[in-house]
Amino acid sequence: MTKTRFLALVTALALLLAIPTSVFAQRVPPHQFVGTVTLDGAGVVDGGAVTAWIDGEQVAAANASGGNYTIQIDQGDSSYAGKTVSFKVGGAEVADTAEWIQGGGTVLNLAGVTASGGGGSGDDGADGEKGNTGLRGLTGVAGPAGPAGSDGSAGPAGAAGSTGSPGAAGSDGSDGAAGSSGSTGSAGPAGPAGAAGAAGADGSGILGIIALIVAAVALLAAGGSYMMGRRA
Repeated sequence: MTKTRFLALVTALALLLAIPTSVFAQRVPPHQFVGTVTLDGAGVVDGGAVTAWIDGEQVAAANASGGNYTIQIDQGDSSYAGKTVSFKVGGAEVADTAEWIQGGGTVLNLAGVTASGGGGSGDDGADGEKGNTGLRGLTGVAGPAGPAGSDGSAGPAGAAGSTGSPGAAGSDGSDGAAGSSGSTGSAGPAGPAGAAGAAGADGSGILGIIALIVAAVALLAAGGSYMMGRRA
């Protein structure tokens, strides 16, 4: 390592150590107090001082406005968690105290009493006039989720939808099974007469009869062939 690089590294480390640790520390959420403020039973005038104290040290201050106050206590160098916060109104002690809570919000009405305001209790005074509306309280923590509700009744049928676009053409179906044989058709008309056969030799007796039978068979065969051709 060269001398120049070594000096640069030492300088960077020195600057890093010089940064306050508070820069790196995460800010702790403060505790906010709100409420009405009185002194010896009377509302504190606008601008009256309200101070907060922890372990005898003042940790926050605010001014009264319209008989109300808002004061925010940020955690100091040491932890305030669980410590008691006391208050003073214009230097007068307040009997009510509260515990500091990180990120807390408390409605606390402060009633300061001066030394001259001490002594025995007197008779009850007449009812005073209605005071000013107090400050709005802090938002409460969300409650747990409720149980699931029962199923509702079925709603009415919706309107008919519009006609959809034509679907794509389907694929060709498979060939159907072979059909059964048809019934026999009716007989066709008689065919034309065949050509006359050649003249036979003169015969007599049994030969003439045989020749006549052969001619009849030939004529029937010709007619049957014609009928088969018509049916086909």
